[in-house]
Amino acid sequence: MAWLLLLGTTAKAQVPVLPLDSVLSKISQNNPMLQEFRLRGQAQNAMAEGAISQMAPMVGAGVFMVPYPGQMIMEGQDRGMVMTSVEQEITNPAKLKARQNYQRSKAAIEEAGRDVTYNQLRAQAKTAYLQWVVLEKKKSVLLESQRIMQFMLKLSRVRYPYNQSSLGSIYKAEGRLAEVENMLLMNDSEIGMKNIQLNMLMNLPQENRFAVDTLVRVPEPIALADTAELRTTRSDVRQIDQTIESMRLNLRLESLQRLPDFSIRLENMMPRDKMMAQTFTAMGMVSIPIAPWSSKMYKSNIKAMKLEIAGMQKGRENILNEAQSMVKSMALELQTKRTQVQNYEAKIIPALRRNYETTLLSYEQNTGQLPLVIDAWEALNMAQMEYLNNLEQLYLIGVNYEKELEK
Repeated sequence: MAWLLLLGTTAKAQVPVLPLDSVLSKISQNNPMLQEFRLRGQAQNAMAEGAISQMAPMVGAGVFMVPYPGQMIMEGQDRGMVMTSVEQEITNPAKLKARQNYQRSKAAIEEAGRDVTYNQLRAQAKTAYLQWVVLEKKKSVLLESQRIMQFMLKLSRVRYPYNQSSLGSIYKAEGRLAEVENMLLMNDSEIGMKNIQLNMLMNLPQENRFAVDTLVRVPEPIALADTAELRTTRSDVRQIDQTIESMRLNLRLESLQRLPDFSIRLENMMPRDKMMAQTFTAMGMVSIPIAPWSSKMYKSNIKAMKLEIAGMQKGRENILNEAQSMVKSMALELQTKRTQVQNYEAKIIPALRRNYETTLLSYEQNTGQLPLVIDAWEALNMAQMEYLNNLEQLYLIGVNYEKELEK
């Protein structure tokens, strides 16, 4: 009951008209799923800033060559030394740069993932919006039907005392009027659900009310794209390309494991015997990753990464072939449905409307019967509803077609 009161209140209130482009813009800016991808991409970029950092230095202090307690010390130099040390590992700069590029490539994957998600959300929003447009058109048809049935019912009641209308015809008209009012109630409920769905996609309060722009163009087939064009337009393919590029950068990083790393160590020794001189040790070290017992690991990783990249490339090729086939099939379906809708607009509905107007005129002139008028009206009403159902299907095919083409 509260829902019905809400519908009635909002129907009377003036609500803003929100075009489809504005809905899509709000989704792009406010949808939490898209914001999540944006933040994750920023996180990867932030991590890339620190990828070129060297390891922290190591410092230490202790004793050197100090005899155990209880040992006999013959000379002062046998008392040992106190030692301090500092060590710094220096990763090869080429490895650090490769690691930074690989980390940045992960941010590009997140951005591509955002585009994939936005394409899906955009299709959901278009579907809900266009279904709402059709519901508004159906509401106009139902309101017109309600007006017509009220007129015929009023006319038949006026004529009944003069034996110009039957009681059965009045009951039939009352039943049809109740059916129309019931359909109006269901139609308004579905409009409310579409409003809630779009609010959710735009991350707006569920009670936010707005109207849709019913002047929406009928979708037309677009020039069929080849696989080269689909590769640039489809976000899922771009995401695979970014993933392959990231894998190649990781492969580059792994191949650089053959380069040596460096290390510097400085030790200072202070003898416990004041007669001895202070000494120090300075050492530079370099790793030897090409040693057979250490090179096997990164060589195996390189081989595995190359195979994974080849597999990703085959998967991308399969997606492009499927997409091209899907686009061609949907273009034919779109053209067929468009022709059906045009036939309803140009032929079927005008003919049935003329039939209804003729029977209504005959009834008004007392040369026809009310059941014939109701039958003619029902035929026209069913054709109008079937036309709107086909129009909705045309819109939805167009949405899926544009989703495949990323338009």
